[in-house]
Amino acid sequence: MEIESLKKEIKEKFFANSGCHDFDHTLRVLNLCMHLGKGENADIEILSIAAILHDIAREEEKKSGGKICHAERGAMLSRQILEEKGLEREKIEKIIHCIECHRYRKNRIPETKEAKILFDADKLDSIGAIGIGRAFVFAGEIGARVHNKDIKVEETESYSKEDTAYREFLVKLRNIKDKMLTDEGKKFAEERHQFMFEFFDRLNKEVDGEV
Repeated sequence: MEIESLKKEIKEKFFANSGCHDFDHTLRVLNLCMHLGKGENADIEILSIAAILHDIAREEEKKSGGKICHAERGAMLSRQILEEKGLEREKIEKIIHCIECHRYRKNRIPETKEAKILFDADKLDSIGAIGIGRAFVFAGEIGARVHNKDIKVEETESYSKEDTAYREFLVKLRNIKDKMLTDEGKKFAEERHQFMFEFFDRLNKEVDGEV
């Protein structure tokens, strides 16, 4: 399958809106998959197609208020797309498995090397410098504060004024490195994890006027 053509088609059809899960995110996940895939000796064709398609139902999930799971819906849409393009059934099944399992909130477990790599790549894009940037973009979209170093997570809610990038770090981002499934993913995650700790430590000191 011609990868560049697929990228163009998917971008135009499914990614009209900007935000944390725009097509830029898809491209970063694709790039990560290529790096991780080479280190893990994965099937690059399967991995490339799965990465390009993995978030095509994000907009539907958003419009449904979370009632639609973008991983499950995306797998269904991807199957239709790949069958129409005449891709071999065995390859389709491998790609669908990757897409169905890339979301850690669901109970589907990645079984193949390619599924594990997509899972890791998707999570890696939510940590490190880019993860911090995405967290601030999301906080801005919902009207949250820039920062509150004294936040008490248990007393706050998602999508509130206190749903800052720092809250996202405390609730979710600092735990992601422990969820990696591949050796290469673990290496990447460790470095990005350390960067986030250093960033928020610096931010807290700046708020106190110490730096």
